Amino acid sequence: MSHFADRRSRSLWMDVVVAPNAAPLQGDRECDVVVIGAGIAGISTAYELAIEGSRVMVIDRGDIAGGMTARTTAHLGSPCDDLISAMIGIRGAELSRLFNESQAAAIDRIEEVQNKESIDCDFRRLDGYLFQALNTDSKIIEDELEAARKVGVPAHRLVGVPFSHCEQQHVLRYPRQGTFHPLKYLKGIAAIIEAKGGTFHAGTVVESIEERDDGKVVVSTGGAKVVAGAAVVATNSPIVDRFALHTKMAPYRTYAMAFSIRKGTVPDALYWDTLDPYHYVRLQPGEDQADYLIVGGEDHKSGEADDAEMRFQALEAWTRNLIPDVQEATHRWSGQVLETIDYAGFIGRNPGNENIYVHTGDSGQGMTHGVAGAMINAALILGRDAKWAEVYQPSRKTPAAIGNFLKENLTPVKNFAEYLAPGELNSVSDLRAGHGAIIRHGLSKIAAYRDSSGQLYTRSAACTHVGCHLHWNSFETCWDCPCHGSHFAIDGTPLNAPAVGPLAEVDIEDQP
Repeated sequence: MSHFADRRSRSLWMDVVVAPNAAPLQGDRECDVVVIGAGIAGISTAYELAIEGSRVMVIDRGDIAGGMTARTTAHLGSPCDDLISAMIGIRGAELSRLFNESQAAAIDRIEEVQNKESIDCDFRRLDGYLFQALNTDSKIIEDELEAARKVGVPAHRLVGVPFSHCEQQHVLRYPRQGTFHPLKYLKGIAAIIEAKGGTFHAGTVVESIEERDDGKVVVSTGGAKVVAGAAVVATNSPIVDRFALHTKMAPYRTYAMAFSIRKGTVPDALYWDTLDPYHYVRLQPGEDQADYLIVGGEDHKSGEADDAEMRFQALEAWTRNLIPDVQEATHRWSGQVLETIDYAGFIGRNPGNENIYVHTGDSGQGMTHGVAGAMINAALILGRDAKWAEVYQPSRKTPAAIGNFLKENLTPVKNFAEYLAPGELNSVSDLRAGHGAIIRHGLSKIAAYRDSSGQLYTRSAACTHVGCHLHWNSFETCWDCPCHGSHFAIDGTPLNAPAVGPLAEVDIEDQP
C-alpha cells in the first residue's frame, strides 16, 4: 500500500477556482431568477437561462462549485448506474427509456456547450464498460443486456476488460459515453454567465425562501433579500422543505482516489463493475508521460461508519489487484450522493409552489443529472415544453418503490433511538486532541471536538434540520447527519444542506 502523507480530503479538481470574484451578497437585489446552490446543477441552470436573456443570480453558502460537484469523479454515463433492469422493475420500460434519453442528452449538451463556448475542459467521448465483478455470476450481464434492448440503449456484449484477472469476465460496452474536468467546464460557463450580466455570490447563507401572493419569490440571507420571478433550489439536499422529498431519498458517502499511471497503460474509457456498492474507474489526462487513474467506491450510508482509512485501503487493494501498474496515490477524497427510491432525481416545480423549483437526488449520476435538470428547469421557467419532465417530477408517486422507501426510512427511526444510548466517552476530559466524539451531558447529547492545540468545541448533537443524532466523520473532520445529509463544521457551522442554522453552543466544563 502506498503511503499518503497529506490526509486532507482533496479531489483532483479543487485547484481550479470557479468565479474567483464572487463575493458575499450585500444589500437587497432583484433579478429574474435566483439560483441557490452553485454546483453543476445550479450553474448549468443559470447558463441555460442567461443565454436566453434572463437576469440570473447564483448564491452559495460556500465557494462557487466548492461543494459536492468538486468531489465527483466526473463520469458522464447515460445508463442508470443502479442498473437498467432495476429501474425497469420499478418505473417500467418507457420511463426508463426516457431516463436514459435525458442522461444521454446531457452528455450531448456538455459536448455542445464546450464546443460553442471554446471551453478547454478535457471533454472526450469514450466507451463505457460494465463488467462482471470477480467471483460473481454473469447472469447480471445477461439481464442488463436484455434490459438495455428493452429501452433502446445501445449495448454490445463482450468478454474481457483490460484489467488483471478480468480477461474472461462478461462485459457490456456502451458507446458514446463521456468524461471531462468538471470545474474547468464550470469555470468556462460561469464566465459566460457573468458576461451576460449574471452574478455569483459566495459565502452567502440563505435563511428562507418564500413565495408571495403576487408570484414573486423572496430569498432572505443574513443581511439581504433577493426578490425574483423564480427561484431554483439546487443545494444537493433541498432546503425548501423538511419532509416531502427527504423521505424519498437517502444520503450515501462515497470514496475516491487518484493514482499516477503511465500514459497508455489503460485504454481511455469508463469502467464500472457489478458489485453493490460498485467500483468505478476512469482516466484524467496528466502532464508529460503520466495520467491519473481515478477509482471510486466503498459507499455506505452517511454517518453510519467512520472508517475512511479502511475504505481507502480496500479501494487501493482492489485497484492494485486489477491494475497493478498504477503508481503512487496522489489524491484521496469523499463525497455525498443522494440516492432516490426510484433511481431518478427530483427536478421541477417544488410541490405546492408555482415559482420555486428544485433539483436534488442525483443518485450517483450528478454530472448528467445536473445538466439534464438544468435543461428541464430552465424550460419550465421560460414557459416552454420541458422534455423528460415526467421522469423527474418532484411530486411523483412510485408505488413499486415501496420496498426502497421503507428500507431508507428506517434510518431516522434507528437514529432517534440513539439519544437513549450512552455517550461514546464518559466526559470531555477523555477526548484526545484531533478527535471528535458524542458525549452525554445530562439528558442531552453533545458533539465535542478538541483541536490539535487543545481547544474544545462543544455543540448540540441534534441536527438543526429535524433533530437527528449526528455522527463524527474523522476523515472530513465534520459532523454528519445520517438522516438527510447535513454536515456541520467543528464550530457548528452548517456545511451542507438541508440544515440552515448552526448547531447550538453548549457550555460544558473542560476539566484536565
